Amino acid sequence: MDEIFIRDLRVRAIVGIYPQERVVPQEVLLNITLYADTRQAAQTDDLADCVDYEQAAHLLKQHVESAQRRTVEALAGDLAGLCLSLPGVRGARVRVEKTQAIPFAAGVGVEIERWNA
Repeated sequence: MDEIFIRDLRVRAIVGIYPQERVVPQEVLLNITLYADTRQAAQTDDLADCVDYEQAAHLLKQHVESAQRRTVEALAGDLAGLCLSLPGVRGARVRVEKTQAIPFAAGVGVEIERWNA
């Protein structure tokens, strides 16, 4: 299976369980891998045969900005579901990191992988 990736997409979001996290948006870093068969796109060189990664990035960013989830696990699950709804996407690996959650750590978060049946 081929991989299409979106690396280091930075989004400001309300995510977390602590009172300050429920008020002030914090940076969330997304790394997304979409699994698809790109052979047709490679053969035709036609955008209609490609997974639209610009659409994916916009959709994911919009969701993160509005979801106000309490856990990164729930947010990652949401994002994986959105990825799987995109035309041509058979699977997705979603990594969600909060970059300011723990002092002296570059980030903390979760990475999940989901597949269409």
